Amino acid sequence: MLKRIAPDQLRLGMYVQEIPGPWMNHPFWRGSFKLEKYEDLKTLRSAKIEQILIDTTKGRDIVMEDEPKAAVVAPAAAETSPEAAAPATETPAAPCTEATRPRQAKIVVHVGAEQERVQAARVLTGSRKAIMTMFNETRMGKALDMRQAMPVVQEITASVARNSGALISLARLKTADDYTYMHSVAVCALMIALGHQLGLSAEETRQAGIAGLLHDIGKMAVPAELLNKPGKLTDDEFTSIKKHAQAGHAILRGVDGIGDAALDVSLHHHEKIDGSGYPFNLKGNQISMVAKMGAVCDVYDAITSNRPYKPGWEPGHSVKRMANNQGHFDETILEAFIKSVGIFPTGSCVVMQSGKVGIVIDQHPGSLLTPKVKVFFSALTLAPLPIEIIDLATTRSGDKIASHADPAKLHLPNLETIWASAAIA
Repeated sequence: MLKRIAPDQLRLGMYVQEIPGPWMNHPFWRGSFKLEKYEDLKTLRSAKIEQILIDTTKGRDIVMEDEPKAAVVAPAAAETSPEAAAPATETPAAPCTEATRPRQAKIVVHVGAEQERVQAARVLTGSRKAIMTMFNETRMGKALDMRQAMPVVQEITASVARNSGALISLARLKTADDYTYMHSVAVCALMIALGHQLGLSAEETRQAGIAGLLHDIGKMAVPAELLNKPGKLTDDEFTSIKKHAQAGHAILRGVDGIGDAALDVSLHHHEKIDGSGYPFNLKGNQISMVAKMGAVCDVYDAITSNRPYKPGWEPGHSVKRMANNQGHFDETILEAFIKSVGIFPTGSCVVMQSGKVGIVIDQHPGSLLTPKVKVFFSALTLAPLPIEIIDLATTRSGDKIASHADPAKLHLPNLETIWASAAIA
Protein backbone atom coordinates (compact mmCIF):
# COMPACT_ATOMS: atom_id res chain seq x y z
CA MET A 1 0.00 0.00 0.00
CA LEU A 2 1.24 3.47 -0.85
CA LYS A 3 1.13 6.11 1.89
CA ARG A 4 2.21 9.73 1.93
CA ILE A 5 3.82 10.64 5.25
CA ALA A 6 5.69 13.52 6.85
CA PRO A 7 9.51 13.26 7.01
CA ASP A 8 9.44 12.97 10.82
CA GLN A 9 7.35 9.78 10.46
CA LEU A 10 10.14 8.00 8.59
CA ARG A 11 11.70 4.96 10.23
CA LEU A 12 14.54 2.67 9.23
CA GLY A 13 13.23 -0.28 7.24
CA MET A 14 10.65 1.75 5.32
CA TYR A 15 10.62 1.61 1.52
CA VAL A 16 10.75 5.08 -0.01
CA GLN A 17 8.72 4.88 -3.23
CA GLU A 18 9.03 8.53 -4.19
CA ILE A 19 10.38 11.83 -2.90
CA PRO A 20 8.08 14.47 -4.45
CA GLY A 21 9.45 17.68 -5.85
CA PRO A 22 12.74 18.65 -7.50
CA TRP A 23 15.59 16.29 -6.68
CA MET A 24 17.81 19.34 -6.06
CA ASN A 25 16.01 19.62 -2.69
CA HIS A 26 17.65 16.37 -1.56
CA PRO A 27 20.78 14.36 -2.46
CA PHE A 28 19.08 11.11 -3.51
CA TRP A 29 19.31 10.44 -7.23
CA ARG A 30 17.37 7.18 -6.93
CA GLY A 31 13.61 7.32 -7.44
CA SER A 32 12.95 4.62 -4.83
CA PHE A 33 14.95 2.64 -2.26
CA LYS A 34 14.76 0.92 1.12
CA LEU A 35 15.75 3.17 4.01
CA GLU A 36 18.49 1.23 5.81
CA LYS A 37 21.07 3.84 6.85
CA TYR A 38 20.65 6.26 9.73
CA GLU A 39 22.54 8.90 7.74
CA ASP A 40 19.91 8.69 4.96
CA LEU A 41 17.11 8.88 7.51
CA LYS A 42 18.63 11.99 9.08
CA THR A 43 19.14 13.59 5.66
CA LEU A 44 15.55 12.99 4.58
CA ARG A 45 14.15 14.39 7.83
CA SER A 46 16.16 17.59 7.40
CA ALA A 47 15.58 18.02 3.64
CA LYS A 48 13.34 20.73 2.16
CA ILE A 49 10.45 18.36 1.52
CA GLU A 50 7.02 18.19 3.12
CA GLN A 51 5.92 14.64 2.32
CA ILE A 52 7.38 11.31 1.24
CA LEU A 53 5.66 8.40 -0.45
CA ILE A 54 6.31 4.98 1.10
CA ASP A 55 5.28 1.50 -0.03
CA THR A 56 4.29 -0.66 2.95
CA THR A 57 4.30 -3.83 0.81
CA LYS A 58 8.06 -3.52 0.38
CA GLY A 59 9.09 -2.21 3.77
CA ARG A 60 8.06 -1.22 7.26
CA ASP A 61 4.71 0.50 7.86
CA ILE A 62 4.24 3.60 9.99
CA VAL A 63 4.07 3.15 13.76
CA MET A 64 0.64 3.27 15.39
CA GLU A 65 1.01 6.69 16.98
CA ASP A 66 1.76 8.17 13.55
CA GLU A 67 -1.19 6.51 11.79
CA PRO A 68 -3.55 9.55 11.83
CA LYS A 69 -0.96 11.63 10.02
CA ALA A 70 -0.56 9.26 7.09
CA ALA A 71 -2.60 9.51 3.91
CA VAL A 72 -3.08 6.64 1.49
CA VAL A 73 -2.45 8.04 -1.96
CA ALA A 74 -1.43 7.44 -5.53
CA PRO A 75 2.09 8.58 -6.41
CA ALA A 76 2.53 12.12 -7.61
CA ALA A 77 4.44 12.73 -10.83
CA ALA A 78 8.01 11.64 -10.16
CA GLU A 79 10.64 14.03 -11.39
CA THR A 80 13.54 11.64 -11.60
CA SER A 81 17.00 12.41 -12.85
CA PRO A 82 18.25 10.66 -16.00
CA GLU A 83 20.50 8.42 -13.95
CA ALA A 84 17.41 6.81 -12.45
CA ALA A 85 16.76 5.15 -15.81
CA ALA A 86 19.11 2.34 -14.83
CA PRO A 87 17.21 -0.96 -14.55
CA ALA A 88 15.83 -1.58 -11.07
CA THR A 89 15.24 -4.90 -9.37
CA GLU A 90 12.28 -4.11 -7.13
CA THR A 91 8.86 -5.55 -7.87
CA PRO A 92 6.14 -3.18 -9.12
CA ALA A 93 4.09 -1.38 -6.49
CA ALA A 94 0.50 -2.44 -5.98
CA PRO A 95 -1.82 -0.51 -8.31
CA CYS A 96 -3.76 2.36 -6.79
CA THR A 97 -7.53 2.15 -6.68
CA GLU A 98 -10.20 4.83 -6.74
CA ALA A 99 -10.31 4.66 -2.97
CA THR A 100 -6.58 5.28 -2.62
CA ARG A 101 -6.24 8.02 -5.20
CA PRO A 102 -5.52 11.54 -3.81
CA ARG A 103 -8.58 13.69 -3.21
CA GLN A 104 -7.06 16.96 -4.30
CA ALA A 105 -8.83 19.54 -6.42
CA LYS A 106 -9.71 18.32 -9.91
CA ILE A 107 -9.98 20.49 -12.99
CA VAL A 108 -12.98 22.82 -12.84
CA VAL A 109 -14.89 23.75 -15.97
CA HIS A 110 -15.55 27.45 -15.57
CA VAL A 111 -16.99 28.03 -19.05
CA GLY A 112 -18.62 25.96 -21.76
CA ALA A 113 -16.56 24.53 -24.57
CA GLU A 114 -18.27 26.72 -27.17
CA GLN A 115 -17.29 29.84 -25.25
CA GLU A 116 -13.72 28.68 -24.57
CA ARG A 117 -12.99 27.62 -28.16
CA VAL A 118 -12.64 31.22 -29.29
CA GLN A 119 -9.98 31.89 -26.65
CA ALA A 120 -8.42 28.45 -27.16
CA ALA A 121 -7.99 29.17 -30.87
CA ARG A 122 -6.07 32.35 -30.00
CA VAL A 123 -3.92 30.40 -27.52
CA LEU A 124 -3.13 27.80 -30.18
CA THR A 125 -2.18 30.44 -32.74
CA GLY A 126 0.17 32.18 -30.31
CA SER A 127 1.59 28.89 -29.05
CA ARG A 128 2.28 27.66 -32.57
CA LYS A 129 4.33 30.77 -33.37
CA ALA A 130 6.30 30.55 -30.13
CA ILE A 131 7.01 26.82 -30.46
CA MET A 132 7.99 27.12 -34.12
CA THR A 133 10.49 29.83 -33.22
CA MET A 134 11.86 27.90 -30.25
CA PHE A 135 12.14 24.57 -32.08
CA ASN A 136 13.61 26.05 -35.27
CA GLU A 137 16.24 27.90 -33.27
CA THR A 138 17.08 24.59 -31.60
CA ARG A 139 17.39 22.94 -35.03
CA MET A 140 19.90 25.64 -35.98
CA GLY A 141 21.98 24.85 -32.92
CA LYS A 142 20.91 27.74 -30.69
CA ALA A 143 20.36 27.18 -26.98
CA LEU A 144 16.73 26.74 -25.94
CA ASP A 145 15.47 29.66 -23.84
CA MET A 146 12.98 28.59 -21.16
CA ARG A 147 11.67 32.15 -21.04
CA GLN A 148 10.02 31.45 -24.40
CA ALA A 149 8.33 28.31 -23.10
CA MET A 150 6.90 29.58 -19.84
CA PRO A 151 4.28 32.01 -21.27
CA VAL A 152 3.06 29.22 -23.58
CA VAL A 153 2.59 26.81 -20.67
CA GLN A 154 0.87 29.54 -18.66
CA GLU A 155 -1.63 30.29 -21.45
CA ILE A 156 -2.35 26.61 -22.07
CA THR A 157 -2.81 26.00 -18.34
CA ALA A 158 -5.34 28.81 -18.12
CA SER A 159 -7.31 27.51 -21.12
CA VAL A 160 -7.34 23.95 -19.80
CA ALA A 161 -8.55 25.22 -16.42
CA ARG A 162 -11.45 27.06 -18.06
CA ASN A 163 -12.43 24.05 -20.18
CA SER A 164 -10.01 21.21 -20.89
CA GLY A 165 -11.81 19.85 -23.93
CA ALA A 166 -11.80 23.02 -26.02
CA LEU A 167 -8.09 23.47 -26.65
CA ILE A 168 -7.33 19.74 -26.70
CA SER A 169 -9.94 19.08 -29.38
CA LEU A 170 -8.92 22.05 -31.53
CA ALA A 171 -5.27 20.99 -31.33
CA ARG A 172 -6.20 17.86 -33.30
CA LEU A 173 -6.72 20.00 -36.40
CA LYS A 174 -3.08 19.96 -37.47
CA THR A 175 -1.51 20.18 -40.87
CA ALA A 176 1.40 18.00 -41.93
CA ASP A 177 3.73 21.01 -41.89
CA ASP A 178 3.03 22.03 -38.31
CA TYR A 179 2.46 18.57 -36.77
CA THR A 180 5.56 18.51 -34.57
CA TYR A 181 4.86 21.96 -33.15
CA MET A 182 1.13 21.48 -32.54
CA HIS A 183 1.68 17.95 -31.25
CA SER A 184 3.90 19.48 -28.56
CA VAL A 185 1.18 21.99 -27.65
CA ALA A 186 -1.45 19.24 -27.53
CA VAL A 187 0.66 16.97 -25.32
CA CYS A 188 1.31 19.92 -23.01
CA ALA A 189 -2.45 20.48 -22.64
CA LEU A 190 -3.14 16.77 -22.14
CA MET A 191 -0.43 16.54 -19.46
CA ILE A 192 -1.90 19.50 -17.60
CA ALA A 193 -5.43 18.05 -17.73
CA LEU A 194 -4.11 14.66 -16.60
CA GLY A 195 -2.13 16.26 -13.80
CA HIS A 196 -5.30 17.88 -12.49
CA GLN A 197 -7.15 14.57 -12.70
CA LEU A 198 -4.40 12.81 -10.74
CA GLY A 199 -4.53 15.47 -8.06
CA LEU A 200 -1.02 16.78 -8.59
CA SER A 201 0.02 20.06 -7.02
CA ALA A 202 0.04 23.23 -9.11
CA GLU A 203 3.82 23.10 -9.42
CA GLU A 204 3.87 19.40 -10.33
CA THR A 205 1.20 20.05 -12.95
CA ARG A 206 3.16 23.00 -14.35
CA GLN A 207 6.30 20.87 -14.61
CA ALA A 208 4.28 18.12 -16.33
CA GLY A 209 3.03 20.72 -18.81
CA ILE A 210 6.56 21.90 -19.55
CA ALA A 211 7.61 18.28 -20.01
CA GLY A 212 4.78 17.76 -22.49
CA LEU A 213 5.68 20.88 -24.42
CA LEU A 214 9.33 19.85 -24.79
CA HIS A 215 9.02 16.06 -24.96
CA ASP A 216 9.78 15.91 -28.71
CA ILE A 217 12.45 18.61 -28.85
CA GLY A 218 14.88 15.86 -29.91
CA LYS A 219 13.09 15.60 -33.26
CA MET A 220 14.85 18.82 -34.19
CA ALA A 221 17.93 16.61 -34.55
CA VAL A 222 16.08 14.43 -37.09
CA PRO A 223 15.93 15.49 -40.77
CA ALA A 224 12.56 17.11 -41.55
CA GLU A 225 12.06 14.99 -44.66
CA LEU A 226 12.31 11.87 -42.52
CA LEU A 227 9.79 13.15 -39.96
CA ASN A 228 7.30 13.98 -42.72
CA LYS A 229 7.90 10.97 -44.95
CA PRO A 230 4.51 9.92 -46.38
CA GLY A 231 5.42 6.27 -46.88
CA LYS A 232 6.43 3.49 -44.50
CA LEU A 233 9.78 3.98 -42.80
CA THR A 234 12.59 1.53 -43.43
CA ASP A 235 14.16 -0.19 -40.43
CA ASP A 236 17.17 2.13 -40.63
CA GLU A 237 14.95 5.21 -40.83
CA PHE A 238 12.91 4.11 -37.81
CA THR A 239 16.13 3.51 -35.89
CA SER A 240 17.18 7.08 -36.73
CA ILE A 241 13.88 8.52 -35.54
CA LYS A 242 14.04 6.58 -32.28
CA LYS A 243 17.24 8.45 -31.45
CA HIS A 244 15.17 11.61 -30.86
CA ALA A 245 14.53 10.60 -27.24
CA GLN A 246 18.19 10.63 -26.30
CA ALA A 247 18.84 13.65 -28.53
CA GLY A 248 16.09 15.57 -26.76
CA HIS A 249 17.50 14.71 -23.36
CA ALA A 250 20.94 15.89 -24.47
CA ILE A 251 19.47 19.19 -25.71
CA LEU A 252 17.49 19.83 -22.52
CA ARG A 253 20.33 18.84 -20.21
CA GLY A 254 22.15 22.02 -21.18
CA VAL A 255 19.16 24.33 -20.71
CA ASP A 256 19.20 26.72 -17.76
CA GLY A 257 16.17 26.33 -15.52
CA ILE A 258 14.97 23.03 -16.96
CA GLY A 259 13.23 20.71 -14.51
CA ASP A 260 13.79 17.02 -13.93
CA ALA A 261 10.30 16.21 -15.26
CA ALA A 262 11.14 17.58 -18.71
CA LEU A 263 14.45 15.70 -18.79
CA ASP A 264 12.72 12.52 -17.70
CA VAL A 265 9.83 12.69 -20.17
CA SER A 266 12.02 13.63 -23.13
CA LEU A 267 14.10 10.51 -22.53
CA HIS A 268 11.42 8.02 -21.46
CA HIS A 269 8.10 8.89 -23.13
CA HIS A 270 8.43 5.90 -25.47
CA GLU A 271 9.01 3.37 -22.70
CA LYS A 272 6.23 0.83 -22.10
CA ILE A 273 5.14 -0.95 -18.95
CA ASP A 274 5.92 -4.39 -20.40
CA GLY A 275 9.47 -3.40 -21.33
CA SER A 276 8.87 -3.29 -25.10
CA GLY A 277 9.53 0.43 -25.43
CA TYR A 278 12.68 2.42 -26.08
CA PRO A 279 15.42 3.55 -25.61
CA PHE A 280 16.11 1.43 -22.48
CA ASN A 281 13.33 -1.21 -22.44
CA LEU A 282 12.36 -0.11 -18.93
CA LYS A 283 9.54 -1.97 -17.18
CA GLY A 284 6.87 -1.10 -14.61
CA ASN A 285 8.13 1.05 -11.77
CA GLN A 286 11.47 1.56 -13.49
CA ILE A 287 9.49 4.22 -15.38
CA SER A 288 8.58 7.31 -13.38
CA MET A 289 5.01 8.51 -12.95
CA VAL A 290 5.53 11.61 -15.09
CA ALA A 291 7.10 9.56 -17.90
CA LYS A 292 4.11 7.20 -17.78
CA MET A 293 1.89 10.27 -18.13
CA GLY A 294 3.94 11.45 -21.09
CA ALA A 295 3.62 8.07 -22.80
CA VAL A 296 -0.19 8.12 -22.62
CA CYS A 297 -0.56 11.74 -23.73
CA ASP A 298 1.95 11.38 -26.57
CA VAL A 299 0.28 8.30 -28.03
CA TYR A 300 -3.26 9.68 -27.75
CA ASP A 301 -2.48 12.85 -29.68
CA ALA A 302 -0.36 10.98 -32.22
CA ILE A 303 -3.02 8.42 -33.12
CA THR A 304 -5.85 10.97 -33.25
CA SER A 305 -3.92 13.27 -35.60
CA ASN A 306 -3.65 13.04 -39.38
CA ARG A 307 -0.15 12.07 -40.45
CA PRO A 308 1.51 11.90 -43.89
CA TYR A 309 1.35 8.10 -43.75
CA LYS A 310 -2.11 7.58 -42.19
CA PRO A 311 -5.32 9.42 -41.25
CA GLY A 312 -5.97 10.05 -37.56
CA TRP A 313 -8.23 7.74 -35.62
CA GLU A 314 -11.49 9.01 -34.18
CA PRO A 315 -10.88 10.08 -30.51
CA GLY A 316 -13.35 7.67 -28.91
CA HIS A 317 -12.00 4.77 -30.94
CA SER A 318 -8.47 5.79 -29.94
CA VAL A 319 -9.30 5.69 -26.23
CA LYS A 320 -10.79 2.22 -26.66
CA ARG A 321 -7.75 0.97 -28.58
CA MET A 322 -5.39 2.34 -25.94
CA ALA A 323 -7.37 0.62 -23.17
CA ASN A 324 -7.02 -2.66 -25.06
CA ASN A 325 -3.24 -2.33 -25.43
CA GLN A 326 -2.41 -4.17 -22.24
CA GLY A 327 1.21 -3.83 -21.23
CA HIS A 328 1.77 -0.53 -22.99
CA PHE A 329 0.42 1.91 -20.39
CA ASP A 330 0.17 2.17 -16.63
CA GLU A 331 -3.43 1.23 -15.80
CA THR A 332 -3.86 3.87 -13.10
CA ILE A 333 -2.54 6.62 -15.36
CA LEU A 334 -4.64 5.47 -18.31
CA GLU A 335 -7.78 5.35 -16.16
CA ALA A 336 -7.16 8.91 -14.98
CA PHE A 337 -6.44 10.00 -18.55
CA ILE A 338 -9.75 8.60 -19.80
CA LYS A 339 -11.52 10.44 -17.00
CA SER A 340 -9.78 13.66 -18.02
CA VAL A 341 -10.70 13.48 -21.73
CA GLY A 342 -13.89 11.42 -21.44
CA ILE A 343 -14.99 8.00 -22.64
CA PHE A 344 -16.34 9.90 -25.61
CA PRO A 345 -13.73 12.69 -25.90
CA THR A 346 -14.64 16.06 -27.31
CA GLY A 347 -14.47 15.67 -31.09
CA SER A 348 -15.66 12.05 -31.03
CA CYS A 349 -18.19 10.90 -33.59
CA VAL A 350 -20.98 8.94 -31.89
CA VAL A 351 -24.23 7.23 -32.84
CA MET A 352 -27.22 7.53 -30.52
CA GLN A 353 -29.74 4.82 -29.67
CA SER A 354 -32.18 6.75 -31.86
CA GLY A 355 -29.84 6.41 -34.85
CA LYS A 356 -28.81 10.05 -34.78
CA VAL A 357 -25.12 10.69 -35.44
CA GLY A 358 -23.24 13.60 -33.97
CA ILE A 359 -19.99 15.02 -32.66
CA VAL A 360 -19.25 15.41 -28.96
CA ILE A 361 -18.74 19.11 -28.35
CA ASP A 362 -18.48 19.31 -24.55
CA GLN A 363 -18.11 17.18 -21.43
CA HIS A 364 -19.76 17.04 -18.02
CA PRO A 365 -17.07 16.38 -15.39
CA GLY A 366 -17.98 13.37 -13.30
CA SER A 367 -20.50 12.12 -15.86
CA LEU A 368 -18.50 10.42 -18.59
CA LEU A 369 -21.49 8.94 -20.43
CA THR A 370 -23.54 12.12 -20.82
CA PRO A 371 -21.60 14.66 -22.92
CA LYS A 372 -23.12 17.37 -25.08
CA VAL A 373 -23.55 16.20 -28.69
CA LYS A 374 -24.08 18.17 -31.91
CA VAL A 375 -26.28 15.94 -34.10
CA PHE A 376 -26.06 16.34 -37.89
CA PHE A 377 -26.69 12.95 -39.56
CA SER A 378 -28.91 9.84 -39.48
CA ALA A 379 -27.43 6.36 -39.38
CA LEU A 380 -30.83 4.96 -40.38
CA THR A 381 -31.40 6.97 -43.56
CA LEU A 382 -27.75 7.87 -44.26
CA ALA A 383 -28.91 11.42 -44.81
CA PRO A 384 -28.14 14.77 -43.16
CA LEU A 385 -30.33 15.96 -40.30
CA PRO A 386 -31.02 19.51 -39.12
CA ILE A 387 -28.24 20.44 -36.70
CA GLU A 388 -29.35 19.91 -33.12
CA ILE A 389 -27.44 20.15 -29.86
CA ILE A 390 -28.40 17.49 -27.33
CA ASP A 391 -27.19 17.73 -23.75
CA LEU A 392 -27.38 14.12 -22.56
CA ALA A 393 -27.10 15.20 -18.94
CA THR A 394 -30.34 17.18 -19.06
CA THR A 395 -32.37 15.85 -22.02
CA ARG A 396 -35.73 14.23 -21.25
CA SER A 397 -35.85 12.30 -24.51
CA GLY A 398 -34.14 9.28 -23.00
CA ASP A 399 -31.74 9.11 -25.93
CA LYS A 400 -28.27 7.81 -25.11
CA ILE A 401 -24.99 7.17 -26.88
CA ALA A 402 -25.05 3.65 -28.29
CA SER A 403 -21.47 3.49 -29.53
CA HIS A 404 -18.65 5.26 -31.26
CA ALA A 405 -19.48 5.89 -34.92
CA ASP A 406 -17.31 4.82 -37.82
CA PRO A 407 -17.47 7.71 -40.32
CA ALA A 408 -16.29 5.49 -43.19
CA LYS A 409 -19.02 2.90 -42.67
CA LEU A 410 -21.64 5.64 -42.51
CA HIS A 411 -20.30 7.17 -45.74
CA LEU A 412 -19.92 10.51 -44.03
CA PRO A 413 -18.19 13.32 -45.91
CA ASN A 414 -14.94 14.80 -44.64
CA LEU A 415 -15.46 14.52 -40.90
CA GLU A 416 -12.58 16.90 -40.21
CA THR A 417 -14.49 19.62 -42.09
CA ILE A 418 -17.68 18.87 -40.15
CA TRP A 419 -15.78 18.80 -36.87
CA ALA A 420 -14.00 22.07 -37.65
CA SER A 421 -17.31 23.81 -38.35
CA ALA A 422 -18.87 22.27 -35.26
CA ALA A 423 -15.87 23.29 -33.16
CA ILE A 424 -16.06 26.95 -34.06
CA ALA A 425 -19.84 27.25 -34.31
